[in-house]
Amino acid sequence: MPHLQDKPMQRICVYCGSSSGKSSAYTAAAKQLGAELAKRNLALVYGGASIGIMGVIADAVMAHGGEVIGVIPQVLVEKEVSHAHLTELKIVNSMHERKALMVRVI
Repeated sequence: MPHLQDKPMQRICVYCGSSSGKSSAYTAAAKQLGAELAKRNLALVYGGASIGIMGVIADAVMAHGGEVIGVIPQVLVEKEVSHAHLTELKIVNSMHERKALMVRVI
């Protein structure tokens, strides 16, 4: 029977903000991480927003041909401006469901 460590990693879950932070270093790091995930064929699972660090990392993964799965609560779809150009966007009912689903998806 195969063990978890025998299965290659296919997705990475990143928890990040819907703001850009106080330093441009955060944006630069998100762009670099997104490019590296795509380069390594690792899909991104994240909070589903198109703004802030969330949007930057999602855009970077997609710009480099990677897969992006967003998970966002319905109440935040408009407030956080859900990303319209993801591989997949899952809309849930609560923040608790968001986190639980993000973990299950990876």
